[in-house]
Amino acid sequence: MILKKIKLHNWKNFQNCEVVLTERCFIIGANASGKSNFIDALRFLRDISKQSGGLQTAVEERGGITNIHCLSSTQNSHSISIAVELGYPNQEQNIWRYHIEFANTTVTNVIVDSDNTYIVDDEGKPLMAFSENRTNIVTEEVYSYQDGKYILQRNEKDKGEDIETLKQTYLEQTTANRNFRELQAFFQNIEYLNVIPQMIRESSSIVLSPSREDYFGRNFLEKIAKMSEKTRDSYFKTIRELLKIAIPQLRDFQFVQDKMGTPHLEASYVHWQEKGSIQQEMHFSDGTLRLVGFLFALLDNHGIVLLEEPEINLHSGIISQIPAFISQIQRSKKIKTQILVTTHSYDILSDKGISTDEVLVLQNTEKGTEIQKVTDRSDLRAVVFAGLSIADAVIPITTPEGIEKLTQLTIF
Repeated sequence: MILKKIKLHNWKNFQNCEVVLTERCFIIGANASGKSNFIDALRFLRDISKQSGGLQTAVEERGGITNIHCLSSTQNSHSISIAVELGYPNQEQNIWRYHIEFANTTVTNVIVDSDNTYIVDDEGKPLMAFSENRTNIVTEEVYSYQDGKYILQRNEKDKGEDIETLKQTYLEQTTANRNFRELQAFFQNIEYLNVIPQMIRESSSIVLSPSREDYFGRNFLEKIAKMSEKTRDSYFKTIRELLKIAIPQLRDFQFVQDKMGTPHLEASYVHWQEKGSIQQEMHFSDGTLRLVGFLFALLDNHGIVLLEEPEINLHSGIISQIPAFISQIQRSKKIKTQILVTTHSYDILSDKGISTDEVLVLQNTEKGTEIQKVTDRSDLRAVVFAGLSIADAVIPITTPEGIEKLTQLTIF
């Protein structure tokens, strides 16, 4: 399955947006237009679903409701909602629809004695201890298109729901999601990677909480070490051949563990010495580490992969091959995979194999960020149909207006 449609309301930059997705999507927009926030909605669903997560944790890790809620929303709209539809790429009828709506609620706690009895004041009113903000589920729904009915419909006003039950989604509860556990598994397989080379180089000195997801490569080497030897060798064989093309002087690339059992990446290069020059990851260039992380994410994915600007630190010649390589990986997978890429790269979007249906354009407005496919905009389609690339169509409209004034500023 893949994610076929997403609808956001009051989610960060997006007051209201709805878009149909394809197996391969390229997301482009100006800085601060919401590219990362758009794919973070999918990470949010993953954070709700994973064993060490849940709704409250997912909201807290993003700084609370106030940091998630769209600043452009109307005053009478306080809730946030995410709705997604899942199905197979070449089938019109989808399989699942999941919708969650949540909001902030204030809970006032009362003082009780050892017998759990309210302590009251002179007028007989319970003494209030403190108030705390919580995330409260407004609505949670699961619809099965195959069965033609709702498998789950929850509402905060339903009988049996209270402050405590509305803290958790049914999606995160194994006893409650039995009839739609396929959804939970799908969301859990969403992978986000934005490798920061310095995190890999200094991974041994960086402490990462076991409950926190590793998005930036801090546990990248440890993750590789935990793979089965057969899988790891298969990945390294493919990556080795690709790196030899991208880095002509590379002779070998492999996974090793030192005497202490610490995992390392090791590369040998053509050198004037007979045995060549050997380096480990702490000496790799930023581009090499980013490329290795990018390749591993694509090879090891089992569902959705979210990639943030894979072009960073890479040569334009390599960047221009990214779309074709993604397509090749997707064709070779037995399980249908979906890859969403945020990018600013002219080289990526110049690829002739990218269709107008695969590119999402984000643009800021007074009512929040709007998102449209190139295929849904006549002005952009006209540029492409005239023989120019998608890059020629979208880069100019996502470039900040008046950016040339930067060179006219008086610095001192």
